[in-house]
Amino acid sequence: MRVLAIDPGPEQSAWLILDTPGGLAAGRVVDFGLWETEEVRELCRVIGSTHVGHAPNDAEPAAIDVAAIEWVEGYGMIVGREVFETVHWAGRMTEAIAVQGIPVAQVSRRSVKVAICGDTKAKDTNIRQALIDRFGGAKAIGTKAAPGPLYGITKDVWSALAIAVTKAEHR
Repeated sequence: MRVLAIDPGPEQSAWLILDTPGGLAAGRVVDFGLWETEEVRELCRVIGSTHVGHAPNDAEPAAIDVAAIEWVEGYGMIVGREVFETVHWAGRMTEAIAVQGIPVAQVSRRSVKVAICGDTKAKDTNIRQALIDRFGGAKAIGTKAAPGPLYGITKDVWSALAIAVTKAEHR
């Protein structure tokens, strides 16, 4: 299964493509980025026909089986404009993908915490470390000379990876 995961934001959004042909243990990150939100929406609009995520050593172009977008949950607190803009962009991205016939799953932050760490109280640092452990420990990041499968992932792309792993584990 090939998952396009998106962590939407009002100005920038993170995206990642995770390929899990033999289950999550055999999963690999194909491509990722942290782009302006409008650019990610454009990616969503053409993901069914584009070669984004097509690694040079793949025999076939990347076919996205499912998209997973982090969905905003209400916690009973007052929120500002940024949250509403994020919800707006998540909806636009969902529509852009769905019209291509690609299923879109809404993944809540709470479900990510439970799937990755087994605890709704997990913090971003806990999730990041759990992902590193799942992909091979310190070797998963590697170095510039010997990059690991997670080399180059920073900032909100970690969240996109967590969303992808959550969706891959909970088909």
